[in-house]
Amino acid sequence: MLAEWISAALPNVRLAPLLKATQDTLYMTAMAGAAVFVLGLLLGTALYLTSPGRLLANRPLYWTLSTLTNVFRAIPFIILLVLLIPFTRAVVGTILGVNAALPALIFGAAPFYARLVELAFREVDRGVIEATRAMGGGIGTVVLRVLIPEAAPALVSGLTVTLIALVGYTAMAGAIGAGGLGHLAYLEGFQRSRRDVTLAATLAVLLIVFVIQFLGDRLARRLDKR
Repeated sequence: MLAEWISAALPNVRLAPLLKATQDTLYMTAMAGAAVFVLGLLLGTALYLTSPGRLLANRPLYWTLSTLTNVFRAIPFIILLVLLIPFTRAVVGTILGVNAALPALIFGAAPFYARLVELAFREVDRGVIEATRAMGGGIGTVVLRVLIPEAAPALVSGLTVTLIALVGYTAMAGAIGAGGLGHLAYLEGFQRSRRDVTLAATLAVLLIVFVIQFLGDRLARRLDKR
């Protein structure tokens, strides 16, 4: 009964293309998300440590890193995709397909996550940091044993927000040839006047977002020691 209702409501939707598009979106989100987590954590840590009043305070270096971060955050993603075409072609060898979307996804989301990392570290109690330093802890110890563990819930929440933003970015990338649910919704749905295909792709995106939010919230609550 349910299958018949779905078939009647979504007559142009085929399961195989929908699953393939969903798989492509998950692949782009996962691969870019892993790179964004590493790069954003490194950049965010550098921003925090070199900011005024911190352990490695260096105003020129902080200003440079902060400016670069703000520049990439300010560029709309669709424009960033176009700007990075030469770089993408040089690195990936093509500007079409899921792998071709990864450079723009990473460059677009890593600065965003880096700012969230910096803000999360700023919320860590300075007293704990000073106590660690007083006991002979170096910069590495402060970062690995104090900052990251203490800020873990905020880091996870920030990553959750970033992953959800990445899902939206993949949809924009898909509309210009990267594949995924964006490609399915725009080229197979909108341009061919198949509203049911666009609806199915939208529902799949919503499901992915809800799952990411649910898992991120649960992990953040488990890491919260308060």
